[in-house]
Amino acid sequence: MTSDDRGSGPVAGKDDLQDAVERKVAEAEAAAGGPVVNAEPAKKATRRTAAKKAPAGDGTAPAAAPAKKAAAKKAAPAKKATPAKKAAAAEAAASGTKATTAKRSTAKKVAAEPTATEATPEPGSEDTETTANPVVAPAPIAEPGSPSGAPAGQPEAPDPDPATPPTPQAPEDASDGAAEPAAPQPAAPEPAADGAPTPEATPTTGPAATPTTGPAATPASGPAATPASADPAPVVAPVQAPGPAGGTTAGAPEDATIETFTDENLRAVVEGWSRDPHRILGAHRTADGWAVRTLRPDAVAVAVLDEDGSRYDAAQLHDGGIYEASLPRQPGDYRIEVVFADGQGGTTTHTVDDPFRWMPTLGPLDEHLIREGRHERLWEVLGAHVRRYETARGTVEGVSFAVWAPSAQGVKVTGDFDYWEARAYPMRHLGSSGVWEIFIPGAPVGTRYRYHVLGADGVWREKSDPLAFATEVPPLNASVVTESSYEWNDDDWLATRAEAGWHARPMSVYEVHAGSWRQGLSYRELADELVDYVAAAGFTHIEFMPLAEHPFGGSWGYQVTSYYAPTSRFGSPDDLRYLIDRAHQAGIGVIVDWVPAHFPKDEWALARFDGTSLYEHGDPRRGEQLDWGTYVFDFGRSEVRNFLVANALFWAKEFHVDGIRVDAVASMLYLDYSRTEWLPNKYGGRENLEAVAFLQEFNATIYREVPGVVTIAEESTAWPGVTRPTHLGGLGFGFKWNMGWMHDSLAYVEREPVYRNYHHGQLTFSMHYAYSENYLLPISHDEVVYGKGSMLRKMPGDRWQQLANLRAYLAYMWAHPGKQLLFMGSEFAQDSEWAESRSLDWWHLDDPAHRGMLQLVTDLNGRYKDIDALWSQDVDPEGFQWIDANDASGNVLSFLRYGVAPAADGGRAIASAEPAGDDGATAEDSAADGDPVTGPAAPQGSALACVVNFAGSPHHEYRIGLPRPGHWREVLNSDAEGYGGSGVGNYGGIEAVAEPWHGQPYSATISAPPLGTVWFLHEG
Repeated sequence: MTSDDRGSGPVAGKDDLQDAVERKVAEAEAAAGGPVVNAEPAKKATRRTAAKKAPAGDGTAPAAAPAKKAAAKKAAPAKKATPAKKAAAAEAAASGTKATTAKRSTAKKVAAEPTATEATPEPGSEDTETTANPVVAPAPIAEPGSPSGAPAGQPEAPDPDPATPPTPQAPEDASDGAAEPAAPQPAAPEPAADGAPTPEATPTTGPAATPTTGPAATPASGPAATPASADPAPVVAPVQAPGPAGGTTAGAPEDATIETFTDENLRAVVEGWSRDPHRILGAHRTADGWAVRTLRPDAVAVAVLDEDGSRYDAAQLHDGGIYEASLPRQPGDYRIEVVFADGQGGTTTHTVDDPFRWMPTLGPLDEHLIREGRHERLWEVLGAHVRRYETARGTVEGVSFAVWAPSAQGVKVTGDFDYWEARAYPMRHLGSSGVWEIFIPGAPVGTRYRYHVLGADGVWREKSDPLAFATEVPPLNASVVTESSYEWNDDDWLATRAEAGWHARPMSVYEVHAGSWRQGLSYRELADELVDYVAAAGFTHIEFMPLAEHPFGGSWGYQVTSYYAPTSRFGSPDDLRYLIDRAHQAGIGVIVDWVPAHFPKDEWALARFDGTSLYEHGDPRRGEQLDWGTYVFDFGRSEVRNFLVANALFWAKEFHVDGIRVDAVASMLYLDYSRTEWLPNKYGGRENLEAVAFLQEFNATIYREVPGVVTIAEESTAWPGVTRPTHLGGLGFGFKWNMGWMHDSLAYVEREPVYRNYHHGQLTFSMHYAYSENYLLPISHDEVVYGKGSMLRKMPGDRWQQLANLRAYLAYMWAHPGKQLLFMGSEFAQDSEWAESRSLDWWHLDDPAHRGMLQLVTDLNGRYKDIDALWSQDVDPEGFQWIDANDASGNVLSFLRYGVAPAADGGRAIASAEPAGDDGATAEDSAADGDPVTGPAAPQGSALACVVNFAGSPHHEYRIGLPRPGHWREVLNSDAEGYGGSGVGNYGGIEAVAEPWHGQPYSATISAPPLGTVWFLHEG
């Protein structure tokens, strides 16, 4: 409205302006001969001609010049209105009827699949049926003082989105524009005025009912339109309108544009290379009413049963199994009656649902996030999901399948539900997201399935689902539909876990290979036997070697083919949930090994999934790990990073794991890792910048989304900042395996005691870098395989000396700064090397010497958890101090560990040993004496002295310096007779006297046992 239009009258209010807008929209619709919808843009000259010719009703509705100009600019050639439609439009305009949003939004136009024979009417001709682009209404005017008015409905896009799938919507009425309307359908749902889905079309469970985008239909040779009446009538299919994600589709709107399709389109559906079989199959509007097409290979006869029970026989359109039934009205909640030969001269009849009448189960937000590589709950939309929808005939239950294969030319799903024929269920392509999807009603939980993928190279491949949640027991490899019904009982554990990080808590990890701890145990049996054993031994965590499905048991799980499926060797996914829940209820955390560095080349798995290098890097200089014969993930591709990051979240959220240990991080970080030919990064360096970005994204995401979780890196080089926060440029891990300590310390203890004094630096060197990262000390499976021998066999000497060496080493390890990990079997000194093909040698526990080793480890864990000096400052240099690091000749090293002192305000303060003053007294002594300056003594944290004697003989009257006076209780002695030792000890403790030694104000003499470690705790 212009100033000239207003004249001298009063200024129009908000309601007046809104009415004017709606009236002009009605005028534009009347001029177009029907509701204004999206259409493919016509040529400019044609658009101008159409704008001039478009009638404005019968003259009863006013035609404002500005509105006409706007319509002429935005509208495509207007559909020639029939007399009946002209009259209806004029009547609506004259009566002031408001056009609803539902009437303004109709189906987006989708071009037919390519064909050279399809007739294309001349644009702008009298017989060409086209639709006008929408007239976009302005937003309502805000009231004075209001920052904004009620928001206007989102207008349709001016051009059809090639990534939008044809998904039908319930019609408003049964009129098809002919002189005689079709019979009414009271059961057919009508869309709401605002375009929202009706309750009948909205599932009670499953994905949110949001509009969905999907596959791009291949454009035809010209604009799809109804040919002139003089031409032979082709087979026709309508354009379908977008609807909510999931749920039924009742058919296209009554005035939907009708498209042609050819035998080539039918062949594409039958052979599985149609990108949108739902455009042909399902319920569709035709020129004469309605058609339901279905794909039923090998059927003898097919009929359609509409919602009210009427039966319509179907004729065969294609010998591949496409049938079509013609109906006079919209079929509603229909079913398919299929007759098959029974192989004995008779037939059997089945009434089934039609998978091609259902809308996509992915919404537009899902597709957008998948394209961007930011769908952090990817497992909720891809893979196989059991879904239930409420319909007029009752609840429909089935399985939706969705797989990412962007370069595939076609994808079919096959399985037990179609007898592995791979002919009945071609999937639709959801546009630029690269996802293929279908919902199959009636598919049950437990059914096996695979995808048949027509690659970009034209080769069909049989593939397991990359996001399968269960699989067959190897060596079988089909994916299996599963649905969890497990109810967790670990809320208290999760709440406690989230209170603080593990850096300031005790963490003693027991590493387990589930298949060989005790062979033959299921997840549920492990939940009782393993959890009870670990709890009795005092460990705080269990770390499982990879539990994700892997085909070759000899890989120990480190060559994963199904990242989202727990291995089925030991039971179902819910059985694993029970095991983890049981551990949590026992106060034990669960860590899983995770392998994002590489994956095997099995042709049925991730490798060359859609005929291209999809998950792996395309250049073999980056895409292959020659040492292991595997492919390397393409960390530079956002969708691949998304697949991996979402997988880590999947394990943390769906299985409540408390930690993720990332395997082979070094192989990810270096482009030249174990390679002679390698491709440098963009700066010419050897660092894999994409892998760095992936690891940072993984850590930042997992710590943000899962409170209390911990990530651990197996990184064997000196890469800086592995445990530095990502916002400071680090990789963001919680802990790093201290591989340097492990190699050096084992190299030291493997030598005879007489030679150890020449290698004393191998024990002390670890403290030079102990606080450069947050470390975990690992004695892992890698140290007891491949001819390295067991931990016991590494030790020199006779059997008693071997056991004594191992006891001393483990006690030293538990006292060293850092958390600790011990591989199964080492806790009772298994004699033989570990093998995944057999159980641990549990018969050793019949030997008192081996039982003594297990008792030592149990006591180590108990003392460790009770004495906060051993864990509260693992990542703080204030928590450690050498007593004597230089006694190489005696093969002895001694050090102090300090706990966190309680602050005066009830918090916690750091307690450490202050350096002595000129008079040999510390500030601590002055406070204890009531110094008037410092006042009374401040609270002290715990202090523990550790003395390790790796010599073959004891050291009596061995003096050590101590920071505090008084009694120091001997809390652990690895040479105790109860552990199988010689019994050299200190009669329960020592007394520190005011005799400076080793730079400390106090000292005491001790007896250091042969090949033994002793701990002394200060008690005052």
